[in-house]
Amino acid sequence: MKISKKTRTAFFCTKCGAQHTRWQGQCKECTQWNTLVEEKIASSSSKPLHGVNKTEPVPLPQINYDNQSGWISGISEFDRVVGGRLLPGMTMLLGGEPGIGKSTLILQLAEAYSGQGMSVCYVTGEEALSQIKHRAERLKINGKSIDVLTSNSLDETVNVIGNGTYQIVLIDSIQTISSEQFDSPPGSVAQVREVAHQLVMLARQKQFALCLVGHVTKDGMVAGPKVLEHIVDTVVYFEGDSTHLYRMLRATKNRFGAISEIGLFEMLPEGLVSVADPSSMFLSDHSDQSRTGSVVTAICEGRRPILVEIQALVTPAAYGSPQRVGGGIDNKRLALLLAILEKREEYPMSTHDVFVSIAGGLRLAEPSLDLPILTAIASSLLNRSVDSKAIAVGEVGLSGEVRGVSMIDRRLSEAERMGFKTAVIPGSNKSQGDQSELVVVASASLSDALEHLLQ
Repeated sequence: MKISKKTRTAFFCTKCGAQHTRWQGQCKECTQWNTLVEEKIASSSSKPLHGVNKTEPVPLPQINYDNQSGWISGISEFDRVVGGRLLPGMTMLLGGEPGIGKSTLILQLAEAYSGQGMSVCYVTGEEALSQIKHRAERLKINGKSIDVLTSNSLDETVNVIGNGTYQIVLIDSIQTISSEQFDSPPGSVAQVREVAHQLVMLARQKQFALCLVGHVTKDGMVAGPKVLEHIVDTVVYFEGDSTHLYRMLRATKNRFGAISEIGLFEMLPEGLVSVADPSSMFLSDHSDQSRTGSVVTAICEGRRPILVEIQALVTPAAYGSPQRVGGGIDNKRLALLLAILEKREEYPMSTHDVFVSIAGGLRLAEPSLDLPILTAIASSLLNRSVDSKAIAVGEVGLSGEVRGVSMIDRRLSEAERMGFKTAVIPGSNKSQGDQSELVVVASASLSDALEHLLQ
């Protein structure tokens, strides 16, 4: 009598993808609780899609490559974030909230690369061909060199891509593609891991650039195991508030470029448009007249200086516990800054509601925001305005000292270009500000900085 083999299963962590032989409450790798799910294990290990040749190690100095190889899209803000160009065999993961514009961005990328004479394959598991065509017409995309495939099958997708001669392959999205080796539904840990592995190996073998679109969780991270972010070369997040017109493209991992660069886009009816002068965009509503609770500062994303406006509103607390609400900044950082303001400057923050926002819908975490945030809060509390032609830059320590920041010369040059006259900077950056045409005030403490800004 023939006895069928028992189906092998294991428990996988939905956060990090770690495999466990039995269920347990806590993952032994990432220490997260209640994240293990049972899934079928493939009966045999995945074989290479087109065979693997036996290779030998090569001394590093003997490795040759063309440093001019790669493909430039022509969309300046995208090229800036990915390191200038997509390279042969490069894999990129693009994440973002629903409705933020991921599908719009990659369809425009497909048009941009095809316009440069490159062959592009657009694979979608979420839309029908007619829906893709309708969106392309709305975005005025011709798409002569773009092949579109609608499929939810990994085998079918690999067969089409492997038999083609594509240079750019776009997958929207990886959570909709599934392998027949697993009984689990698309988007599960085993499916995402297997699909990503097969596509990344194929990209490196066939030397095309691969872009995978990924759904995100409520925490804002790409859904699926963390190993998904480890096996790709670049991880890019598309950020922004869907109620605002502006979107930010930010890299959190990039093996071929800096991760500090950002790309800025404006969402219009005809699609995403690159923003060449972000300072003008974020200061478009900034009044030339001084007003309370409003301070302009200069941030640096990568080597790119941008002027943004910090706004604050302070009112007496109507209930027992005062509110602390930060728009675009970390609420814990806001609570820390309020504690510094109350302890070092003796401002009654514990009896007031505080609301802070970065105009334009930006989300920032740069330390140089400390001084402008505290200045905006003090300005609103005291009802004393800040000069509209002044900027404030600096990190504030727990003892109330103003600490130095990087690239102060670039920040001051951008402020000077935008017509500002005065800059309050950390005392340790004074020598770097001597070359500026602005009136530079170097302050070593929060008290000195507030005295100059709120006089």
